[in-house]
Amino acid sequence: MNEVKIFCPASVANVSCGFDILGFCLDKIGDEMIIRKTSKPGINITKIVGENLPYESKKNVAGVSGISLLNELSTDFGFEIEIYKGIKSGSGIGSSAASSAGAVFGINELLGKPFSRKELIKFAMKGEELASGSIHADNVAPVLMGGFTLVRDINSLDIISLPFPKKLFASIIHPEIELKTSDSRSVLKQKVPLKKAIQQSANIASLISGLYTEDYKLISRSLIDVLVEPYRSDLIPAFNDLKKTSSNNGSLGTGISGSGPSVFALSKGEKTAKSVTSEMGKVLVPLNLKFHSYTSKINSTGIKLISSR
Repeated sequence: MNEVKIFCPASVANVSCGFDILGFCLDKIGDEMIIRKTSKPGINITKIVGENLPYESKKNVAGVSGISLLNELSTDFGFEIEIYKGIKSGSGIGSSAASSAGAVFGINELLGKPFSRKELIKFAMKGEELASGSIHADNVAPVLMGGFTLVRDINSLDIISLPFPKKLFASIIHPEIELKTSDSRSVLKQKVPLKKAIQQSANIASLISGLYTEDYKLISRSLIDVLVEPYRSDLIPAFNDLKKTSSNNGSLGTGISGSGPSVFALSKGEKTAKSVTSEMGKVLVPLNLKFHSYTSKINSTGIKLISSR
């Protein structure tokens, strides 16, 4: 192969109580990328559509991730990258993760797959570090591996794919404001009370148990964030009203997607999820605030190849 076209899906990170360790992959919402071999070594970004992003490879998350991968291999050729953004930067649904994961996935395909999908995470995290100032894998892991993922340790790539109920659907509301991950992280406290740490640990443990056992009521009781959401919620317009409306329309739970401003809700069944999406959208209408809304199943396959030649 000399060229691949790939779909790079959006994702939800943190999932309320799983700050920096839990994420899941969305379906149909995402970017497309075209990556081709070139005679010139290195990474050259030739086209970006949909967002105003830097073309310089060392300042673009796709370029940085790709360079990180190539640093471990010896090649006498390079790669051109075209990026077609379907995920807005700063949206909270993994825009930088889609580009970072897409670059390493596509390059890996053209190299004959020397790395597994899990092994590609360490390279994609370099792009996330550029975007947010910290290394984390809760977006790139589900993008590359699909479904729900748990990041136990990024250094050893101890990342676990989690089962999940097939009737689980996500609602996404994205107010059209940009909230940079680095800014959203700046409001967080570096020290937390022991009591809250224990409560958060209990919630994450029971949420994972609920995913394994398909216990929707347990999932619902566990989608509570006592450490991060209290500080970030003030950055998101009408967050408390969105959360209340979501609950009133049958969702299992609602939280901030990644670092925001997108808000996610999980529901049992597509019909309920669509109702939740619609009713949450109505909350933002009086604010004269543009927004995008999506209803999505959990994408179990993650990033995928569209075509090759």
